Amino acid sequence: MKRLAFALVAVTLLAVVGATLPSLSQPSEQAPSRVVDLKALDGTLLKASYFAAPKPGPGLLLLHQINRQRKAWDDLAGQLAAAGINTLTLDMRGFGESGGTPPDQLTPEERAQARERRPGDIDTAFQYLVSQPGVMGDVIGLGGAGAFGVDSAVQTARRHSAQVKSLALLSGETLLDGLQFLRQTPQLPGLFVLADDDEYPPTQEAMELLYIFSSSPGKKFIRYAGDRPPWLGFEDVHGVPATGSHGTDMFRVHPELPGIIVDWFVTTLIKTPGQAPVDKTGATELPFAQIVNQIEQPGGVAQVTQQLTDARRKDPKAQLWPEALVTIMGYDHLRVGETKKAVEIMKLNVTAYPESADANDSLGDAYLADGEKDLARHCAEKALALLASDTTDSEPRRKEIRDSAQQKLKELDTGH
Repeated sequence: MKRLAFALVAVTLLAVVGATLPSLSQPSEQAPSRVVDLKALDGTLLKASYFAAPKPGPGLLLLHQINRQRKAWDDLAGQLAAAGINTLTLDMRGFGESGGTPPDQLTPEERAQARERRPGDIDTAFQYLVSQPGVMGDVIGLGGAGAFGVDSAVQTARRHSAQVKSLALLSGETLLDGLQFLRQTPQLPGLFVLADDDEYPPTQEAMELLYIFSSSPGKKFIRYAGDRPPWLGFEDVHGVPATGSHGTDMFRVHPELPGIIVDWFVTTLIKTPGQAPVDKTGATELPFAQIVNQIEQPGGVAQVTQQLTDARRKDPKAQLWPEALVTIMGYDHLRVGETKKAVEIMKLNVTAYPESADANDSLGDAYLADGEKDLARHCAEKALALLASDTTDSEPRRKEIRDSAQQKLKELDTGH
């Protein structure tokens, strides 16, 4: 099976930025910080930085992407504190100044153990934040960057749903339980930020999926226009050139973004905790949102298949959704053992994109997990055949698909 979209398992700006979010007063100074030593449940030392607001107010925890560390948040954290929001940034276990072994030096078993410890590590930081003098412990925000930070922020909000009032998510993804949590919490507004030229596609589709699943009427969607780059690797793989379009790297290329985030948290944590003005611009940018929601409903895949058939009668080339977005949805269900739902979704994608080697290989993964070995073999063989003529993907991505298909055939041939 291919690695999933990101590192979790291992327009213009919606017209104009100022039109997307209300313009609030910007802090002219940054608050100083102090370095904090935290002890994880197993005794590992975790390093954090605490930016105290000048007077009592809400708290905010910021979680970094897998190829950065807590210092990437420093400038923003200082602005947030100056605006009245007590802010804590954390080096995850194995990153920056925190203890633990860096992930790229861990065995697969050790990486799994580190993932299991992560919620406890983050909760240690969360409890430190809410225990600080002047912090309103029942009005907390979370920010996350990249696949690592976004999923961690959403999962932390799940564990502390009574206290967390707002999210800001940059360039990442979350798994099915995180998506379902966003759908079930209309009282949790989220700011969703992505760049078309993010160097780690399909981050773009993953962020669209997050926004679509969020049921908050006050959610905000910010999209920086650009040309989509070829797929070169995952967020935790060295060698992919940074372009300033992913996670906290966007602060350098889009210097207004930190101020937008400050405005967002001032609105949703200070002025109107847990609420933000309704903004429909994101919905107009994602015309396939209704399709995505329909797919998740009982009988929805059959209904969407019929819609595609009807659209193709008028225009044989009609496409109703991005291929990568629905692929991510299929793998989300596959990861939690919902193999038949995964097969349904992957078959739908092959119907829409029959000449896609990736769509066929992904359907093969679903069939194999569902015990349909002959169909899995057929899909793997078709994916390999399509790779000879389908040159739309980059060579690294083609290799990823090829390796996945060949691995399935090897498993089927050997019975393992």
